[in-house]
Amino acid sequence: MLYQTARIAPIFTNHENTMKPSSSLENLNISSFESMPTPEEVHKRLPLSTRAAQTVATARETLCAILERRDPRFFVIVGPCSIHDPVAGIDYARRLKALAETLGDTLYLVMRVYFEKPRTTTGWKGFINDPDMNDSFRVDVGMEKARRFLLDVSEMGLPAATEALDPITPQYLGDLISWAAIGARTSESQTHREMSSGLSTPVGFKNGTGGDLSVAINAILSASQPHAFLGINDQGRVAIVRTRGNAHGHVVLRGGDGRPNYDTVSISIAEAALSKAGLPPNIVVDCSHANSYKKPELQSLVLADVVHQVRLGNTSLVGVMLESNLEAGSQPIPNDLSRLRYGCSVTDACLGWEETEKALREAAVLLRDILPERKPR
Repeated sequence: MLYQTARIAPIFTNHENTMKPSSSLENLNISSFESMPTPEEVHKRLPLSTRAAQTVATARETLCAILERRDPRFFVIVGPCSIHDPVAGIDYARRLKALAETLGDTLYLVMRVYFEKPRTTTGWKGFINDPDMNDSFRVDVGMEKARRFLLDVSEMGLPAATEALDPITPQYLGDLISWAAIGARTSESQTHREMSSGLSTPVGFKNGTGGDLSVAINAILSASQPHAFLGINDQGRVAIVRTRGNAHGHVVLRGGDGRPNYDTVSISIAEAALSKAGLPPNIVVDCSHANSYKKPELQSLVLADVVHQVRLGNTSLVGVMLESNLEAGSQPIPNDLSRLRYGCSVTDACLGWEETEKALREAAVLLRDILPERKPR
């Protein structure tokens, strides 16, 4: 016999052999369900302030204008690989805000605020999932702390960018986000393409981890169309979400399979692929990941190369991403959290603040007279 019948717990529960539903068929690997406050409840506790709303609205309009070539500036998504210490994060934000005011005529700076970390196998999944960094997984606490952090950053007048990973999170935090990324592991996911079609921000889709650009291009095309899918509303009820489609999807080149893809040949190939798909030639380069061979100190060289291409006449490059923190490098999460080094990443290694500021100031000097003269294709 090729197949052996599995033994299943009986679901006949009376003498008439009447079949009734049995809990033995559901949630076999679930240990518990815990209540989560609804998006509406969290918003009431941490309402959007007038100043924060103005920051987000202005940033979204500015980023759309850059993508549509109505604004000649270059945008930069820069900040920690992940937020784990809100105090250090706000320290970083204050420094970035001051730098943004200095370089704002040329570079439009947006703080990278990543609360969720995708994992190939296991590891710390980020501030929302485990805010106490002790495997207690207080998602309810993490979500409110994340919103508080975004409010504080936005009230400074500094826009925030994040990775849209969990499809429920935007209902809690989406009103405080100005730009969103879909990561290399999720650009091919139907769930994330559908979610992106309803996001209120421009969305950058990264090429696949193996370097496949078609993943990102197909994602942009999919997200530009209306979709209908299951989600939750502000009251936390399951709802059919119907979207209009997102017109501001664009490619983020992050390298792949251990090789960079920000060189002039790779950029030309990406431009041709976007043109063939009928998409605007908007390209963002992620200076981290495979583009810097996962060596954070090389990010400055990647940025310099991108700036050089713009100076030589490239018109498709519109922005870059940098992983940066107060202190260079990274650190493992110790059992004794008091031993964490202040302002140092617990996920991917980052550029330090001094190197970041130097690289951005140099880029601004080199681009200041070039960007206003760029003509869109």
